[in-house]
Amino acid sequence: MSATARPIRLISGFITVGVWTLGSRLLGFVRDILIAAYMGAGPVSEAFFVAFSLPNMFRRFFAEGAFNTAFVPMFSKKLEAGDDPLGFARDAFAGLATVLIALTLVAQLAMPWLVLAMAGGFAGDVRFELAVDFGRVAFGYILFISLAALLSGLLNATGRFAAAAAAPILLNLVLIAALVLGESGLLSGAGIDIASALPGDDLTGLHHGTLLVWGTLIAGVAQLALVWIAAARSGFRLLPRMPRLTPDMRRLAVIMLPAMLAGGVVQINLLVGRQVASFFDGAIVWLSLADRLYQLPLGVVGIAIGIVLLPDLSRRLGAGDEAGGRHALSRAGEISLALTVPAAVALCVIPTPLVSVLFERGAFTADDTVQTALALAAYGLGLPAFVLQKVLQPLYFAREDTRSPFRYALVAMVVNAVVAIGLAFAIGFVGAALATSVAAWTMVWLLLRGKRGMGTVATFDDRYRARVGRIVLASLLMGVVLVILSTLLIPLLGTPGWRYPTLALLVTLGIVTYGIAGQAVGAFRISEFRSALRRR
Repeated sequence: MSATARPIRLISGFITVGVWTLGSRLLGFVRDILIAAYMGAGPVSEAFFVAFSLPNMFRRFFAEGAFNTAFVPMFSKKLEAGDDPLGFARDAFAGLATVLIALTLVAQLAMPWLVLAMAGGFAGDVRFELAVDFGRVAFGYILFISLAALLSGLLNATGRFAAAAAAPILLNLVLIAALVLGESGLLSGAGIDIASALPGDDLTGLHHGTLLVWGTLIAGVAQLALVWIAAARSGFRLLPRMPRLTPDMRRLAVIMLPAMLAGGVVQINLLVGRQVASFFDGAIVWLSLADRLYQLPLGVVGIAIGIVLLPDLSRRLGAGDEAGGRHALSRAGEISLALTVPAAVALCVIPTPLVSVLFERGAFTADDTVQTALALAAYGLGLPAFVLQKVLQPLYFAREDTRSPFRYALVAMVVNAVVAIGLAFAIGFVGAALATSVAAWTMVWLLLRGKRGMGTVATFDDRYRARVGRIVLASLLMGVVLVILSTLLIPLLGTPGWRYPTLALLVTLGIVTYGIAGQAVGAFRISEFRSALRRR
């Protein structure tokens, strides 16, 4: 592949993943807007968010985290060398499926303890029984979505990004359909009998919560079907078979173990946040909705960059192309910061208008808006760090080095726990969100230190270093404009019928301001984005 084609392929893959991820995240907004309106921030919605997070937590631990971190570089190298990549993929698929089936069966028995591990504050009230019942249904999602994640990694390694990036859309479509049909009465009679509920307990949205957990299971089947068909059409038809402990599987396990431990550390960080939140009524919902908002730029930019960059760097290192690897790393870092630094500034300076317009209706009150906005601003402080991790970690994973990120994750875990628990006494549940951001920046600092001995491929080029400060300057200028505009537009932001167009205007003016400022100070060239889109 020519030097000219390399950045084109990287940007093309990034745009493909980014566009589909944007579609998924926008549908996720619709889903959470409906959840907030129909279920509010009461016990049922808190129980659902905890139950829904259980399979997603383990999926990141086993599949998207540890397993794919080890699988994608090994598969990419076998694909490049023509060393039976299909046989390797089939063995990996069978091994992962076996582990997941066993895990799902154990989780059914251990669900009460899993819920307490996630949200100890639920003990002794109606949220606990709700979360246990919801969790037993939703946990089956892990089998389907984890196998889908393996197939997605396979497709990404072959340069086919569309199907894997589109699959998450199915989850949001199914859950939106469940909510709408449940509200319309077309799906009636579904519910869970809560024997411990008292007459004064708020069970708003119980019918919707039941439909959501069953919808999660159905969506997992649909997502797996989509990527399985795409992989089969690409020549990788993976069918169930008995697992085999081959030398490659042993090698995969050796590489995966530190990544599993690192994934466990990341999940402990999340557990600390949820445990802190579970002792404040409504806080789990507030944190979950704030998480949804900051996950939009993180998903579109950070996850897209990480998905495309890991197989790309793995191939380049295998081919000894350090110059191409350095260029790919620098452009990934530059694009990531150019898109996420302004997003972080926006989340910090106008969190209340964002939350109010998107979520405040029905059962979701003005007080819920204030609390969610505080969490959103705290998460926004860490947004660039979350994305930079996605840029830097592939440097380690492409070398099959999962031990170093594990050690760094341990340090970040301690930082997260100390800050979250310490601040909980001073600022309540917001301390959990702020701790997440502090831990993210700690992780970035450690990753930057650790890459010093990796050679040219791990260094950012002069263009990247020249533009970072200018990106920050353009973003701060945009932030000042947003503060002024949001103050002027407060009356319209609170007026029914004008809220959505006013927020759209505010966001649009912020983007235009950033574009003009960025072009003026040399943070980027608009022509570069136009050129990339034309090539795509």
